[in-house]
Amino acid sequence: MPTVKCNVANCVYWGEGNNCQADAILVEIDQHADQNVDMSVSGSLAEGDLHRDSAKHSAETCCHTFRPKH
Repeated sequence: MPTVKCNVANCVYWGEGNNCQADAILVEIDQHADQNVDMSVSGSLAEGDLHRDSAKHSAETCCHTFRPKH
């Protein structure tokens, strides 16, 4: 798996050295930022969450893998 860096330290997947420890990462376009996406433990998406979008710049994207630490 590639190294994924994350600066959001209050995420349950945040690891030492700002490394993401999630098994899978979901990046979406900002238009879908408010969607409640539930990824399975295996990293699979529900059929209703499978789609393809386009972004021209990284600023138009967001990470749906984030889960706050409690």
